[in-house]
Amino acid sequence: MGTTTKGILTPRDIDEEGRYYFVRKAIDAGDVVRLKNGVYATEDGLADTMVDVERIVPGGVLCLYSAWEHYGLTTQIPGSIYVAVEKHRKVVVPDFPPITLCYWEKKYYEMGVVEADVAGHRLHIYDLERSVCDAVRFRNKVGLDVMTEVLRAYLKRKDRNISRLTEYAKKMRIGTSMTQYLNVMV
Repeated sequence: MGTTTKGILTPRDIDEEGRYYFVRKAIDAGDVVRLKNGVYATEDGLADTMVDVERIVPGGVLCLYSAWEHYGLTTQIPGSIYVAVEKHRKVVVPDFPPITLCYWEKKYYEMGVVEADVAGHRLHIYDLERSVCDAVRFRNKVGLDVMTEVLRAYLKRKDRNISRLTEYAKKMRIGTSMTQYLNVMV
């Protein structure tokens, strides 16, 4: 159980394979844990540092610390999985794994979303340049030291795209700040 789902089960998985009886038995035995209504995890799923976010927060996008860690832009280890959702959307997350929801306006939420393989899971995540823009945009919340680390790590990459970075920055209304930080660091 859980090999095709990487340790996370939903009613669709259970119904397709007719395993509800076995899942119920596994819950009673303590082999499977109910994360939230309709989402269950095996021991393998609980041991994994990254879960299939799409199963727990459908339509969610990895952002901030989780995205920075994926791209190797920070040495910070996130205490939870950071997931962006559209503002005004009601989302219920389980106690475990720890998930921090970021509620963003639709124009910011949809900008720069790509699909990537993150720790063996196919997830939506913000692209590299968008993730760097988020560091500048939220510099007062994450701290100038984290923002500086992210920006410096980005500038050292060979696959960086400065024109895309400045385009996102303008759309996110942080163009002037981004230009100032880039001028200081280059």
